Amino acid sequence: MTAVLPLAAYGQDTAKPSPATEKTKPAKDNPLLLSNDAPTIYTVVKGDTLWDISGKFLKQPWRWPEIWNMNQDQIRNPHLIYPGDIVKLSFDANDKPLLTVVSGTGAGETLKLAPRIRPSSNEQAITSIPASAIGPFLSAPLVVEEISMDAAPRIVASEDSRVIVGAGNLVYAVGLKPDQGTKWQIYRSGRALLDPNTKETLGYEAQYLGEAKVNRFGEGMSIPSTLEIIKSNQEINRGDRLMPADNATLPQVSPRAPEKQVQGNVVSVVGGVSEAAQYSIVVLNLGKRESMEVGHVLSVQTGGDVVSTDTGGTGSRWSWKSLLPAEWRTGPDEVPPEVRLPTERNGLLVVFRVFDRVSYALVMSSKRPLKIGDAVQTP
Repeated sequence: MTAVLPLAAYGQDTAKPSPATEKTKPAKDNPLLLSNDAPTIYTVVKGDTLWDISGKFLKQPWRWPEIWNMNQDQIRNPHLIYPGDIVKLSFDANDKPLLTVVSGTGAGETLKLAPRIRPSSNEQAITSIPASAIGPFLSAPLVVEEISMDAAPRIVASEDSRVIVGAGNLVYAVGLKPDQGTKWQIYRSGRALLDPNTKETLGYEAQYLGEAKVNRFGEGMSIPSTLEIIKSNQEINRGDRLMPADNATLPQVSPRAPEKQVQGNVVSVVGGVSEAAQYSIVVLNLGKRESMEVGHVLSVQTGGDVVSTDTGGTGSRWSWKSLLPAEWRTGPDEVPPEVRLPTERNGLLVVFRVFDRVSYALVMSSKRPLKIGDAVQTP
């Protein structure tokens, strides 16, 4: 799996978020729009997500917090909804749609409740987005900076001097600290992630290789630690790096639009492919410094190509006429030789993991394949 290494332990970028640009439209100027077939009552079933339920009621699923009338604390730490709960649509005195959870109490009586926490396992509650699609990416290393990679623990040898090792083999590594635990993930630095506009190197894709547990800690850089490889997705070599393993779970957050207008681009599609579709994972050139948060929803814009207006030509994106002054390029019918097509909304993304300079997002919907370089923005 090719997928950004949490930088807290190894030289995290402390860049401050960029200043606010433009606030999103106030609610009074941007009313909630219900789906054409929005139900008045819906019973939550196993496998549902907050995104699924929101889409049943709203044309704009990312406005889930508004229809629940959530405050900022509730948006970032929402109460849980479970299979079997009944979601009811109603309207307030100003005709604004609202959702509540309704529980049966017998004899046709109902009890209105806000979304609530039950004294049971969080694993039973429905998630914001499909957990199966992003599970492997919640704790695995994804991106690493060059300075962080240089400081990370690394494998220096293997049992019997093997060049390539896998599950069940022993390896020896330097730089491990006992206070970081006995479970470690193994990764290898991959290709650079470049900002398509500024050409800034945002980080390097980290190739997740497997996991290992410490059998014996060494001492600093002089006496290596002994580890047993307990899982390997690919062959593991000397020189591969390690990071402490996290028992990450899918954050329980409400899908929502960023509070400010943001713009960015898709810089990579996870899996080594050039196009993405529904439930693909993409990398964006937006991170903590752009105030991105887990749960933020962005729209994807495609198009904007420059095409020839020469009906006798091939419709290519560029012609030599573009080198001429503008006043020379307009024909007798005042049609320029090339035009730039407008951009069109092509899909929606939900951010599920955020680093300093990049974030990872799940494609929730798309009309056509998404491509590297496509623009993303506040919906």
